[in-house]
Amino acid sequence: MKVIHSVHPEDFKSYQTAKIRERFLIDQLVQTDKLNCTYTHYDRMIVGAAHPVTKSVELENYPNLRADYFLERREIGIINVAGDGEVTADGKTFQVNKLDCLYIGKGTKSVSFASKNSAQPAVFYILSAPAHTVYPTTLMTNADAAKVHTGSNETANKRTINKYIHLEGIKSCQLVMGLTILHEGSVWNTMPSHVHDRRMEAYFYFDVPAGQKIFHYMGEGQETRHILMDNYDAVVSPPWSIHSGSGTASYSFIWGMAGENLDYTDMDAIAIPDLR
Repeated sequence: MKVIHSVHPEDFKSYQTAKIRERFLIDQLVQTDKLNCTYTHYDRMIVGAAHPVTKSVELENYPNLRADYFLERREIGIINVAGDGEVTADGKTFQVNKLDCLYIGKGTKSVSFASKNSAQPAVFYILSAPAHTVYPTTLMTNADAAKVHTGSNETANKRTINKYIHLEGIKSCQLVMGLTILHEGSVWNTMPSHVHDRRMEAYFYFDVPAGQKIFHYMGEGQETRHILMDNYDAVVSPPWSIHSGSGTASYSFIWGMAGENLDYTDMDAIAIPDLR
């Protein structure tokens, strides 16, 4: 399992493009018939993806977890971003189709991922954080997700926010998770930008058209940097960093957090004129 260590904001100011990518970007996540995971030292969040095509894929244990099984002391959130799929947790199978979310609680010993059709395979994006109590395994379809319509065509950021795991949604210990869909012609996400000192965040970009790119912005509000990202790339955002992006075409992305609270609105906004 790849490991990403924490970075101090003063050190970040000296980073060039290659080092930013090395310390924050999680690429090549989605690989045929594999589960890939990255362990971060930001609230011990694990970022991963499972892409079952010709066979099912197991949520394997990793030696550096020092656990008897992956979810012995953890919870996990799963969102499918491609073809229809199934997730089986301790013998119970859930239909998890595109944009559906499945939460699996602490103590679940066996989890596997499968596609309904190998010609249109599923891509399961996963986030896992330490858990201190057990919450029930819960499936939420995209139709049932709480939706917030925001932005405008004039500012090229008209988008629909879909909230799954949060204070008023699926219950969890510390995971907060959802996804945002940019409307056609809109390219900006999370602008005006913000930080939240009490939580880390990770973004996962998907439905990025072939040949297009995402400019992902990070850093302190007065000391910003950017990296270029592709479809199915993820990026880790420290609590001190903004996390905004603009694309060369419309796209979607999954946002997920772990930390001190589950309050979706716990953020410190930075006005656009104050960005540097």
